[in-house]
Amino acid sequence: MITYSRVCLDTFGYELPPRIVTSDDIERQLKPVYDRLKLPGGRLELMSGIQERRLWHPGTRPSEAATLAGRNVLEKGAIDPSAVECLIFTSVSRDMMEPATASFVHNALGLPENCLIFDISNACLGFLDGMVMLANMIELGQVKNGLVVSGETAEDLLESTIQALLDNTGLNRKSIKPVFASLTIGSGSMGLFMRRCEVGEQKPRLIHGAWVANTTHSDLCHGNKTNGDMTLMETDSEKLLHEGVETARKTWLRFSAKEGWGADDIDGFFCHQVGTAHARLLFGELGLDSQKNFETLAILGNVGSVSAPITLAMALEQSVFQPGQKGALLGIGSGINCLMLGIEWGNT
Repeated sequence: MITYSRVCLDTFGYELPPRIVTSDDIERQLKPVYDRLKLPGGRLELMSGIQERRLWHPGTRPSEAATLAGRNVLEKGAIDPSAVECLIFTSVSRDMMEPATASFVHNALGLPENCLIFDISNACLGFLDGMVMLANMIELGQVKNGLVVSGETAEDLLESTIQALLDNTGLNRKSIKPVFASLTIGSGSMGLFMRRCEVGEQKPRLIHGAWVANTTHSDLCHGNKTNGDMTLMETDSEKLLHEGVETARKTWLRFSAKEGWGADDIDGFFCHQVGTAHARLLFGELGLDSQKNFETLAILGNVGSVSAPITLAMALEQSVFQPGQKGALLGIGSGINCLMLGIEWGNT
């Protein structure tokens, strides 16, 4: 477990892609598969709880998506780009193997040459890991501030999955299961400006965090499997669900051991969201009040590393998370890894 005393979460910003794709839209494209396997209509939304997800225009790069969110943060917070001391790009999606996608975002945002930049990759936990790395540097006095960004682009995965299902005439109800999770993915981008706390701080502060790595189950979700020009992912959803929740249970024991951070002390939970069944099992196993869980799953789907932080950003925007409250970011990513962060917003 790690604790912080000087880290302020100054400004959140996000960008939603312009294209809305419903679960019904996807099922209409998969009608030949549904008819052949005698699958009932509405199955995708019923099983996942996802009504719709967002997609960028074709050809949008992760750096472009992240730049939109980063620019949103700078404008919203009236932050001088030349004053930003660190930039961390954290998406599952990236422009290319080399250079770091952060370099494209850095250039597009007009950040200074003395700004430390790098990528962090850890499946759906990337953004939360980026928060931890930046918080560590702020706490140690190495930088005064920094920007964490993520730009997830699900278009290729979703389109490739649909095409692969249509092309595979040997599919049956069992063999279709490993690709089901790919149909829940959505796109989006997220940014967060963090800085050293000031005297009489008025904004939310990062207080502590805990994590567990359960890598014996790193075989349950494999992405970026290519077949020609197709990007595909295979997921053992059922086992990943149960092992992920078990990893979260171990993490929660460490997280909640800090005084004042038990289940009853926290006013709101903001989770990485993959499906309604996952949320029910997670809150049931951890003994948490599901009424405190703010959700964006139905309208955004699983947005990878963007999922948990954009949920918190929307809660702030809608005044669901307010001054005087404590919140917890709960993240679970394939690997399996789990990271939980505690946020406190003092009374103004």
